[in-house]
Amino acid sequence: MIEPAKKPARRKVELDPRFASYKGVWVFIENERGAVHPVSWELLGEGRKLADVLGVELAGVVMGPPGEATRGFCAEAFHHGADFCYLVQDEVLRDYRNEPYTKGLTDLVNACQPEILLLGATTLGRDLAGSVATTLATGLTADCTELAIDPESRCLAATRPTFGGSLLCTIMTQRHRPQMATVRPRVMAMPDRDSSRSGRIVEHPLGMVESSIVTKVLEYLPDNRQDQPQLVYADIIVAGGRGLKKPENFHRVWDLARVLGAEVGASRPVVQAGWVELDRQVGQSGKTVRPKLYIAAGISGAVQHRVGMQDSDVIIAINNDPNAPIFDFAHYGIVGNAMQILPALTEAFRAHLAQARKVG
Repeated sequence: MIEPAKKPARRKVELDPRFASYKGVWVFIENERGAVHPVSWELLGEGRKLADVLGVELAGVVMGPPGEATRGFCAEAFHHGADFCYLVQDEVLRDYRNEPYTKGLTDLVNACQPEILLLGATTLGRDLAGSVATTLATGLTADCTELAIDPESRCLAATRPTFGGSLLCTIMTQRHRPQMATVRPRVMAMPDRDSSRSGRIVEHPLGMVESSIVTKVLEYLPDNRQDQPQLVYADIIVAGGRGLKKPENFHRVWDLARVLGAEVGASRPVVQAGWVELDRQVGQSGKTVRPKLYIAAGISGAVQHRVGMQDSDVIIAINNDPNAPIFDFAHYGIVGNAMQILPALTEAFRAHLAQARKVG
């Protein structure tokens, strides 16, 4: 008789007494040129859940130039779930530079000792998070897809894809504080805005002068990306994969997208094959999206792609393999040849929209 293997006993993690003074969940409120990046509000929604589990307060961290606009970001943080805000205002913070922002955030952490610090995995957030974690000599889990509190250790359990997106791993920082993590835009849901919420503002000095900063901002050149793919903010995405067989067939994805007013996405193999540009890749090594409708044609649904689109409101999968992994999490599935189904859908939607315009 073969007995089932026993699971190894989980070693109980004792919290280091040095960390007893570290309390609270912080979210860095990323802002540039008078606008807050939406990922900050998404992280406040997730931070609210973590703080409630731990029974601690949720704080926003706002850094920027002096003025009502910067202070106003604190009020908006309250509306999205923060209990209070740390505010660091200084003229040297008008434009993002790693040195003053790193000093401001690390000084604040050392003075007030949060147990968890979350930042967006944006260009700015990745740059700042890495330098802050290095300066504080603490752990940083990047590009997380899920955040939770481990019930036994009360540690942050940060889940992220690994091995090229083929596996998911959960990482805990047990021997250092604060516990840091970055999350890409649109991975977490946007919390409901409650304009009745308010909170207190705790101001903290930067203690830095312009002459001590090596990097200088000579000119600001806005990045005009109006003609570039904007998958992260699209309401509808039609994506294609290697199931379309060859690049000449990818126009069927474009045809359907034009009729629906949708963005065009793609799986990693399609991008690597040169069928479409990198900016259209959806997945762990591409964009994370959360559209109202995601149509996946000829995409198998491997973990690498799944983590980038699994939180879409509605997922429609088209694949000729009934056992494709994508059918395990799609809301609707069509088993068949994408080269035949895509044109049929395009014509059906075109006819429906034309009829709707006549009626209207």
